[in-house]
Amino acid sequence: MHMTDVSPKVLEFLQNVHPYDSLPQDELARVASCFSRREMPSGTAIYSVGDPITHVYLVKSGTIEVTDTHGALVSILSPRNSFGERGLLRDGLAVTTAATTADSVILCLPGDELRHLIANFPAFERFFSRGQSGKTARQNDLATLKVSDLMARKPLSVTPRTTAQEAAQLMRENRFSCVPVVEGEVLVGIVTTRDLSGRVLAEGRAPDTPLSEIMTPDPLSLTPQSLGSDILHMMLENRIGHLPVVQGKKLIGMITQTDLTRFQAISSAQLVRDAAVAETHEDLAHVTERIPQLLVQLVGAHNAHEVVTRLITDIADTVTRRLLKLAEEKLGPPPVPYLWAACGSQGRQEQTGVSDQDNCIIIDDAVTSDDMVYYAELARFVSDGLDAAGYFYCPGDMMATNPRWCQPARVWRRYFQGWISAPSPEAQMLASVMFDLRPIGGQVSLFRSLQEETLAAASKNSIFVAHMVSNSVKHSPPLGLLRSFATIRSGEHKNHVDMKLGGVVPVTDLGRVYALRGRIPAANTRARLLAAEEQGIISVSGARDLIEAYDLIANLRLENQASLVRMGRKPDNFLAPSDLSDFERSHLRDAFVVVRTMQSAVGQLAGTLS
Repeated sequence: MHMTDVSPKVLEFLQNVHPYDSLPQDELARVASCFSRREMPSGTAIYSVGDPITHVYLVKSGTIEVTDTHGALVSILSPRNSFGERGLLRDGLAVTTAATTADSVILCLPGDELRHLIANFPAFERFFSRGQSGKTARQNDLATLKVSDLMARKPLSVTPRTTAQEAAQLMRENRFSCVPVVEGEVLVGIVTTRDLSGRVLAEGRAPDTPLSEIMTPDPLSLTPQSLGSDILHMMLENRIGHLPVVQGKKLIGMITQTDLTRFQAISSAQLVRDAAVAETHEDLAHVTERIPQLLVQLVGAHNAHEVVTRLITDIADTVTRRLLKLAEEKLGPPPVPYLWAACGSQGRQEQTGVSDQDNCIIIDDAVTSDDMVYYAELARFVSDGLDAAGYFYCPGDMMATNPRWCQPARVWRRYFQGWISAPSPEAQMLASVMFDLRPIGGQVSLFRSLQEETLAAASKNSIFVAHMVSNSVKHSPPLGLLRSFATIRSGEHKNHVDMKLGGVVPVTDLGRVYALRGRIPAANTRARLLAAEEQGIISVSGARDLIEAYDLIANLRLENQASLVRMGRKPDNFLAPSDLSDFERSHLRDAFVVVRTMQSAVGQLAGTLS
């Protein structure tokens, strides 16, 4: 392990790392000088469980693997991730083991400095207290989850009059090892593959034997409110691998040993690890096809929406970086440095179970016209790979495969200058998308200077700000009269509200305006709102109300998506208010009212600027 003095570039690095990006400039410079810098080759142990911890660590480059006391993988950390704070802030002893898995540069901040920041800056208190309540530590604790968060979709069922042969065919076609027997919707029995072999074949019964003669009647069952521990105890004590889930006597789901195995096998860290070593587009697709189940798992563990979307986005980031590496292995090293950046939900680290791709390439100005062929081929390889992995081509063609969005840095500067100086409707739309850019792979410095220049120029142009403000209120929350909702009136999603366009997007647009006014470099919506509060761009009470409204809307959106996945459907953004309780409907409407109120406030600002 080699330690060096901190370089001036550390200050530039911290300006783009939350929560350090929220500090006043003089305080940030002071904090930057407190960091030490350690260069660590791959395979270096940073600390082990029980070791004293005196610093919090920040990854500047490389990859860190964190494991628990049993050696199980907890997380894989990449640049801008912090670690070690849990042990430091608790009793000063490491509760995990951390080691480099690639040549890495780690920045180290003394514990006293971290405690000072937590005590004096709310953003640090919020950031470094995350997970301290134990919620995130329980996210993979099977025993404490409810059955409703674990069960498979409503199962196929048969009647007592169904024949053994028909049941066997149904189970084979659907790859089920059991099938519940119902009369109407009431559970009356269960038949397993063991029953078919032991009670039909072994006893020489005819294939047309009705299930009423071979089923296990009145089987053991659970309610949706039962805990994972109830599943484990019942299966172990009774030596069974299948449990129906009933509400009253009505069958609503099934729990099998396969469901439990699937739950314990899926974690965001495992998907990141699998993506990082994938060799083909197909390998990556096998990774991302597990994301819906991960979504169910994370939501079922009651993680906050910003945790769920961050972990899901981390997978997309890893898939993208892996595709970039595979592309370079196929095409050879790039002629000049480049940066692959994401915008949209990936750029904001807000991906859910529904995502297309929005990306671009920024190339060093030394690039020649002949060199551009390389980047076009790289863009095609990566975008095709993302599409194969389920991140579908952007309908608006906001992708690096579009030559318009694969350009040298000087062209990108010209783009932003043009959008700012002449804010036409198209310019507003493009600026809205591109203000959410976030580096994913390549030369990060190509973006940092562009971002700083653009934020400075844009924030000084009152006409551009006014146009961006006007653009931010185009999507309104779906509020109806008399405390009702303005639901979709016809089509596939009749009587639903669009939780993306009517709920999340209005807040995202507001966050972008606040970031523009305050020159806030963060792309994440919640981070923008917190930074806007700390800079006084919006009042403390207004910020609190808006953040709480956003949290409620975003959480309900994810819970609805997880519910759809559990029913065997593809997740989408459409929620039926009638599916909510009176309490939930009331609070959702109140959240929409808060967003509408904040839109009105920012709309009045546009009038004073134009």
